[in-house]
Amino acid sequence: MSQTVLTVDDSRTMREMLRAALDTAGFRVIQAEDGVDGLDRLEEEMPDVIITDINMPRLDGFGFIESVRGDERYRGVPILVLTTESEPAKKMRARDAGATGWIVKPFDPERLVDAVRRVSAAG
Repeated sequence: MSQTVLTVDDSRTMREMLRAALDTAGFRVIQAEDGVDGLDRLEEEMPDVIITDINMPRLDGFGFIESVRGDERYRGVPILVLTTESEPAKKMRARDAGATGWIVKPFDPERLVDAVRRVSAAG
């Protein structure tokens, strides 16, 4: 059975790039447009891995990660941050919120897939 990845990004182009990379690698992809949408999607499905942006409207990546980690059901789901940000303070904040890893945009599809496989249970 293929693993499910929830991608949370306000950029349609980035969501489509993520879908293309993950579909090709055999993952099932669920998409959300921002943190609020991402939390809604989590009520519908249990992903194996979450990939989230940081800078988004309504609920940013930090708030999204904190909300996910605050829910017992999702404590064990790895969360990868995919962002243009590279400041150590933001990385630390994401890690403190509960992020598993950090990938800087633009991303290399193969490296992204490798990272998802590494953090996922079946990786």
